[in-house]
Amino acid sequence: MSVSHLKPKSRWKSSTLRFSTLMLVGTLIISGLVVALWFAGEHRISQIFEQVNKLQQNPPMWLEAPMVTGKYLLAPTIALFIGVLAVMRVSPQPRTWSRRIVVGILIVLTLRYVTWRSLSTLNLANPLNGVFSLGLFVLEMLMLVSSTIQLFLMLNVKDRKRAADIKSQAVIDGSFNPTVDIFIPTYSEPVFILRRTIIGCQALNYPNKKIYLLDDTRRPEMAELAKELKCNYITRLDNLHAKAGNLNHALTKTDGELIVIFDADFIPTTNFLTRTVGFFQDSNVALVQTPQSFYNADPIARNLGLENILTSEEEVFYRQIQPIRDGADSVVCAGTSFVVRRTALLETGGFVTESLSEDYFTGIRLSANGYRLIYLDEKLSAGLAAENIAAHTTQRLRWARGTLQAFFIKSNPLTIPGLSLIQRLAHLEGLLHWFTSISRVYFLIMPLMYSFLGVIPIKATPAELMFFFLPYYLVNLAVFAWLNNHARSALLSDIYSLVLCFPLALTVIQVMLNPFSSCFQVTPKGTVKNNYTFNWKLALPLICLFILTAISLWRNLGMCMIQGVWAPEIDNTVKGIGLGWLWSTYNLIMIGIALLILLDAPKPDIYEWFDLRRVVKLTLNDNQILWGVTTIISEAGAEIALTKTPLDLPSSTVHLEIAEENLQIGAEIIQTGINNEYYTLRVKYTPLSLTQHRRLVKMLFCRPGQWKRNKTPGELQSLLLIFKILLKPRIFFNRNLEVTPIALAKL
Repeated sequence: MSVSHLKPKSRWKSSTLRFSTLMLVGTLIISGLVVALWFAGEHRISQIFEQVNKLQQNPPMWLEAPMVTGKYLLAPTIALFIGVLAVMRVSPQPRTWSRRIVVGILIVLTLRYVTWRSLSTLNLANPLNGVFSLGLFVLEMLMLVSSTIQLFLMLNVKDRKRAADIKSQAVIDGSFNPTVDIFIPTYSEPVFILRRTIIGCQALNYPNKKIYLLDDTRRPEMAELAKELKCNYITRLDNLHAKAGNLNHALTKTDGELIVIFDADFIPTTNFLTRTVGFFQDSNVALVQTPQSFYNADPIARNLGLENILTSEEEVFYRQIQPIRDGADSVVCAGTSFVVRRTALLETGGFVTESLSEDYFTGIRLSANGYRLIYLDEKLSAGLAAENIAAHTTQRLRWARGTLQAFFIKSNPLTIPGLSLIQRLAHLEGLLHWFTSISRVYFLIMPLMYSFLGVIPIKATPAELMFFFLPYYLVNLAVFAWLNNHARSALLSDIYSLVLCFPLALTVIQVMLNPFSSCFQVTPKGTVKNNYTFNWKLALPLICLFILTAISLWRNLGMCMIQGVWAPEIDNTVKGIGLGWLWSTYNLIMIGIALLILLDAPKPDIYEWFDLRRVVKLTLNDNQILWGVTTIISEAGAEIALTKTPLDLPSSTVHLEIAEENLQIGAEIIQTGINNEYYTLRVKYTPLSLTQHRRLVKMLFCRPGQWKRNKTPGELQSLLLIFKILLKPRIFFNRNLEVTPIALAKL
């Protein structure tokens, strides 16, 4: 059996690289030349822009706000706002009919807004204003094109849960039982992380499976772990093509009909295979992808002290983007927690090695060959989110670089033969998403241009803003969280995008100029950190921007107080977004929160702790028996609230029995206390046997349905959270959360 490593021909790759890069550079050069000639007063260029400016000053009558009082101008906004609220009230979760009504309204409002912005608001009075006005318009349109494609795709969303119920019956009763190879690729992850992943895979309720540990660093401890846990061990002599090469090498050493991939830190629930394998009864299905969920808080939520409030950043992708991608037959293979058909994979040449995003482009090649990719929106596994902001950044930049390499490889979804127009459109939206980071940077800088250079990027009267902008903005704000199934509010989404906008924008530019300059970087996991640390590298551009924005805010407020009105010299129009000081205030608040995010909170324990209730029987050395309930529990210890206060504790050792899990563990008491009037014990386990550890891992990580979906706060709650974050930063007011039972034991 052989697997093609898909090495692209150097001549083709070079020509593609030249074309894509030259196209970008050529566009920038031509644009720069036009701008230079405009500033130089070149007659023909100036005449063109003067003519366009006249058209902007005299738009069609139907693009003018009605000559009525303000309350009547607000009528469309109020009516639409009440309408979408009513739809959401009747349908708290988006259904086909309710989603189509809301999306239809949004598409109409977006087209109306774009028409108004295009024909009425550009300020081309002089080159300085014109350059910034056109720049803002182009980058705003870039974001609107991406969001409009997404809205269009929302008209057809797939939900496979019912289909999974039906198709899983054949797997459960044994009438469909293909052989399954489970691949766990590893590069540098610690042994304790791989141990629970392997144990979780072995706990899967599926008899016809084999588990393979794919060690790409040839570590003796990995070979010993595989031997101890009785799973298959595969390694290779080199690290060619990183993860993709590791997986392709394993393909030549195995023969299962289906292949399951779990990253080293991802642990499946016991029903993962019974819920996914049934889809392969259809011979045209090549891959089934499930969501990535996480059993720890991402660094943004953790650093803000909002672990139990904010959902992870990936939730928007898996709750909103993947279902609409499924409706367009363009599901994204996400690299872990998926099942793929071996014959389809071999037919397309194995895992793609052309890019850092081997998973994404492998899915594209399968689709281009006529196979179907399915997305089952059920949380059937969980892994570790990046544990600090530096690791989070490394991961996102790798995703951006790998995805944008599409423009330079044969697996480009926009040009590869075999995809339909709707599939290409869906993938285009995914590519455009990364370019919006440039737009985000520009939006941060724009108020500075208004303040320091007097640039007026938008010309609009207050009446026009109320009539054209306000309905579009408020309706979008109202339905944002509803459309993404309450994964993220608009305000919190903006914070997440702001934190990495500078490095992401720089990465986008670098990739378009030199796409293959960076190698695969593994996200570090299983780290420990005892102190607060500030990421100065990421913070430097934000600090500079914070200072400049604060100065510009002061200047804008001064201008308002001196002039009394904004821009009276231009027909009483609102200059720029005439409320420049409001724009600066908003940016200042968001940048301040972003800087707090870059202050990594301590993580003194390698284990994650779960809020899990289990009845526990405790036997002390004097045979005294106590009963209690766990309040938090991990792989290393637990906190137990006792049902009654013990007379005394004759020793520091105790025997725990969790009858519900048939689990008995020896433990050492490390702390006692009172919590909510209950006497509590904090214990750490004595060394566990393999059987004990298996039962513990299964209880903590493998229970079907245990990974729940939390709802993000609404827009009003998000606004209150933003002020709470600024007024009560975690470093001063929420430090008690850094201490865990095992940290207290100084293990």
